Amino acid sequence: MKVLSRLVAGAVLLGVCALFAEPLAAKEPPITIGFGMSLSGGLAGGGKAALLTYKIWQKEINAKGGLLGRKVKLVYYDDQTNPALVPGIYSKLLDIDKVDIVISGYGTNLVVAAMPVIMAHKKTFLAFYALDGNAKFHYKRYFTMQPSGPHPGIAQGEGFFKLASGITPRPKTIALVGADAEFGQISIVAARKLAKEYGFKIVYDELYPPNTVDFTSIVRTLKVLHPDLVYIASYPPDSAGMLRAIHEVGLSAKMLGGGMVGLQYAALKEEFGPQLDRLIDYDYWVPEPTMKFKGLDTFLAKYRKQAAAAGVDPLGIYIPPYAYAQMQILTQTVKAVHGYNDAKMAAYLHKTTFKTVVGNVKWGPDGEWNPARELLVQYQNIKGHGWKQFAKPGRQVILWPPQFKSGSLEEPFNPTWQ
Repeated sequence: MKVLSRLVAGAVLLGVCALFAEPLAAKEPPITIGFGMSLSGGLAGGGKAALLTYKIWQKEINAKGGLLGRKVKLVYYDDQTNPALVPGIYSKLLDIDKVDIVISGYGTNLVVAAMPVIMAHKKTFLAFYALDGNAKFHYKRYFTMQPSGPHPGIAQGEGFFKLASGITPRPKTIALVGADAEFGQISIVAARKLAKEYGFKIVYDELYPPNTVDFTSIVRTLKVLHPDLVYIASYPPDSAGMLRAIHEVGLSAKMLGGGMVGLQYAALKEEFGPQLDRLIDYDYWVPEPTMKFKGLDTFLAKYRKQAAAAGVDPLGIYIPPYAYAQMQILTQTVKAVHGYNDAKMAAYLHKTTFKTVVGNVKWGPDGEWNPARELLVQYQNIKGHGWKQFAKPGRQVILWPPQFKSGSLEEPFNPTWQ
């Protein structure tokens, strides 16, 4: 009887211990990742796609037990595509929310606005789609998810000017037009240098206010000047407005486009459809046979299943692949340094080549990709307005760089009213 009593007592004690001795990881708070994101305003189309991608990654990593045995929590605020709001958002994330890791929102203008706060807190910063965002700072803990290489502005325009110089008869004149904000300024400064290098005469060189909504007068001026080439550096609302004006006025050129953000989104592809034909633009990944990367098709299938219900870009070939790769890199880094110490993370990011769904990623000293892998694509054979055609090869043909080339330049660009 005494033995039985001892056994019962022991069992009760073990039960009590088990009740309170949950795994340590379950009691630890989550690892928090903070960021601002454009969920409204001009970049909302890309911002919402990025956020869905981060949530897909979060669900996957938490299903595997989290990072370092701890769940992951995303802490984010809408920056409204307004750079003036960004410093306050990152101050709140770091000083009040006290997040463990920070990443950037989407876009050059927003990334640059965050940099002073990031630097003051000495945080490692995985930035997203920032054109030469570290040029003014040279911050050693900055790393951008944008394949533009050590000379980002030049990389964006290089293919455009290289191809233009090969047209017969050779073009002589060029017009440069862009938004008077961080992205447009950087892009147009580089385009000026390239125009001089390749011997094209600049007949128009203007930056328009970021709040411009009617581009008709600009395009009418361009039509009068009749440049052989038109290089445009614009954000999504501007890209749409500019393209509408181009077709309304009837502006033709041997090559037109170059740095138009937003035409990569399904919404604008659907809106303009055949009016995109022969337009030139930069891009980072398109479904051409020369750009097959392990794991990307699987991710895109998962993303597209959730995109419609989430009300975000259903195509997902511009923002999501690089946003997912960003989180793959973050995962690998945290695991490798056994934590999220900023100095250790930065050191690891500088020395490592990462395998991701967009291929191998390695950074140079200033946090830019090394080597560059910026694409120049041309819209070809566009039929109707459905977005699904853009998930297939042959619609966004890669003209540059040579190692990814999948087609040849068709010129000139002529406006249509289909």
